[in-house]
Amino acid sequence: MRKTQITIDVELDENHIPELMTWNAADGGVEKEETKAVMISVWDEKTSEALRIDLWTKDMPVDQMKMFMHQIFVSMGNTYQRATGEEDVAAWIEQMAEEFAVKSAIKM
Repeated sequence: MRKTQITIDVELDENHIPELMTWNAADGGVEKEETKAVMISVWDEKTSEALRIDLWTKDMPVDQMKMFMHQIFVSMGNTYQRATGEEDVAAWIEQMAEEFAVKSAIKM
């Protein structure tokens, strides 16, 4: 069996707030790539719940966080469609993403 690894390094300030984050994915050719935000979700089969880690640096601009969230919503629709084949629900998620973009003023 082959193994691979994705890592995220987080540097914290004196108040334990993320100041610098980098990620690595050797198989993807990514090494110490700086990022301003990370969202990780994992499925806990034992408890049937999603466990999450949401981090962003203290200098992450709000307008970029809004764009980040919008793109996550769009990708959730795509992932849902690929995982379930339910195109109607995936389209609804994409519509919600577009409504988010309008309400958050990142798209007119």
